[in-house]
Amino acid sequence: MAAALSGSAPAGNARMKAKDISIPIPALATERRLAQRLREHLEEKQLLDRRYQLQQVPGGCVALPVLEEKLSQLCLPPEMPCELVWIQDPVPSRASRRRAPAQKLRDELRQLLDGSWSEELEQDVPHAWQRHGDLVLLSEDSFRAAPWESLGPVLWETVASALGARRIARRGRVLPDGMRTPSVTLLLGQDGWVEHVDNGIRYTFDVTKCMFSPGNITEKLRVASLPCSGEVLVDLYAGIGYFTLPFLVHAGAAFVHACEWNVHAVEALRRALALNGVQDRCHIHHGDSRQLELRDMADRVNLGLIPSSEEGWPVACRVLKKDTGGVLHIHHNVETPPAPTPVLPAEWGSPEAQHPMEDTGNKTVGARIRPEWQRWAETTATRVQGLLVELHGRPWHTRVLHIEAVKSYAPHIHHLVLDLECRPALPT
Repeated sequence: MAAALSGSAPAGNARMKAKDISIPIPALATERRLAQRLREHLEEKQLLDRRYQLQQVPGGCVALPVLEEKLSQLCLPPEMPCELVWIQDPVPSRASRRRAPAQKLRDELRQLLDGSWSEELEQDVPHAWQRHGDLVLLSEDSFRAAPWESLGPVLWETVASALGARRIARRGRVLPDGMRTPSVTLLLGQDGWVEHVDNGIRYTFDVTKCMFSPGNITEKLRVASLPCSGEVLVDLYAGIGYFTLPFLVHAGAAFVHACEWNVHAVEALRRALALNGVQDRCHIHHGDSRQLELRDMADRVNLGLIPSSEEGWPVACRVLKKDTGGVLHIHHNVETPPAPTPVLPAEWGSPEAQHPMEDTGNKTVGARIRPEWQRWAETTATRVQGLLVELHGRPWHTRVLHIEAVKSYAPHIHHLVLDLECRPALPT
């Protein structure tokens, strides 16, 4: 789950209670001096979410709400450094409070109950939800009060009508089955299959069987821009195709071997490959990626599993081409305690300098790294090098190309991606 950031908000009824908002909204956090310029840019591109107010976030930054359905269209000038954050308790704008969908929902429910409205019911109606096309996904604590049960199907028909939807579902807790299977109940409609379009890529999945993570949009956009023309890739944790599809559709990969053990995600990936016309350039390996039998064939390996992809490192080393090596994209959650005075050299990491940064609480702003990230990257590079030497019986070199901060989790845990170049040593 994305980090829950709360900023300053007015007191009284203007602020929604935390219980009412359980689904975070996306926002771009930037330095206060750049907030106005960023706002003007977002307004010009019609990306600003006017339903919510700007909010302060830890570190003295300002978060500007953006439209979740347009996250894939984000293209910001380099002079506007910012980072995607998720605000758990957003403050509605004055305009949205005039006749917001949430208010329309309450009005119609009051009419349906014909005078038997109560404070308990008021607190039980959501102010926010996720929309997947014509399907609205409600939070797990919505409509739990006993009076709702007596309404039967008419309740969900009323909710759908008020929110402009045809299908209604309610989320539960993620099941502890190792596959992050969502516990989602379909309340209105025949099936839970939905479609998302990100960066021109069509994703499809059943919301009752699979999860969709909009918080990974920045990494999906970065993957789409990587120079993969003519390369063979292995995606060890493909899911519904979060990264498999950008590699194929935009990055120019010649072929991708996609590994996934969740049968529902495999079906979603098969459908998405066909929707995007790239099914002939991908082979799905259904099963435990640790048992993958491929060897010596990949130019690039994606290890998109958190909190750690360490169990996949030996597999990644085996599938890399033994004569030329390649690049590993290693995902990991790294703990980052507050560090008021970072001392990293500017030249660390990729050729485009990544600069040290001050601690800003739960989120990072800009392409900067912290000492803990550097230590994790160096340790990982050394361990992977050891695996390669042990596997091939000859010297190998590893080099950190880039460290990418995808998102953060409270308290002070960052989802990072390490781009690690791995090459066999040239004979002397």
